[in-house]
Amino acid sequence: MKIHILGASGSGTTTLAQALSTVLHNTHLDTDDYFWLTKYTEIREVGERRYLLKEDLNKYESSILSGALCGWGDNFKSYFDLVIFLSIPPNIRLKRLEKREFERYGDEIYVGGAKHDQYKKFIEWASLYDYAGLEVRSKALHEQWMDSLNCPILRIEGDYLVEERVHLTMDFLHDNGSF
Repeated sequence: MKIHILGASGSGTTTLAQALSTVLHNTHLDTDDYFWLTKYTEIREVGERRYLLKEDLNKYESSILSGALCGWGDNFKSYFDLVIFLSIPPNIRLKRLEKREFERYGDEIYVGGAKHDQYKKFIEWASLYDYAGLEVRSKALHEQWMDSLNCPILRIEGDYLVEERVHLTMDFLHDNGSF
């Protein structure tokens, strides 16, 4: 089984994928590992991203891919047996992101710090998700992308604990005869 988990940055896609991979004994893959040549600074060329992801999706019979594929990875839609869409209120999500960035970079994210400009741009970009159109990674873009899928979609909307999300997913898999 191949599962893809998507949602806004800070919605918990990577965290849920890690937890589910442990429970289901699947390989966890993350789109960031394909998208970025140098983490969060240098973007990998689209053709190379596609090549590397295709290699890994074909290599692992059961995998869970976290992150966004919209646009550059549309050719992988048919690979997935289940897509999980995570959505949480923007204020909670942005607080999570601020905390995560502080844990990564410390005081460097504050005015005068080496990561301040990068942090500011990232938070501004992330705050667009719930309200922007199709021109950026947004809820509208994800909704449009999911409309063209042929596999089941599990929507988990709300601020759930990881364990609750795992339980909701396992219930969904059991109810649909996938596990």
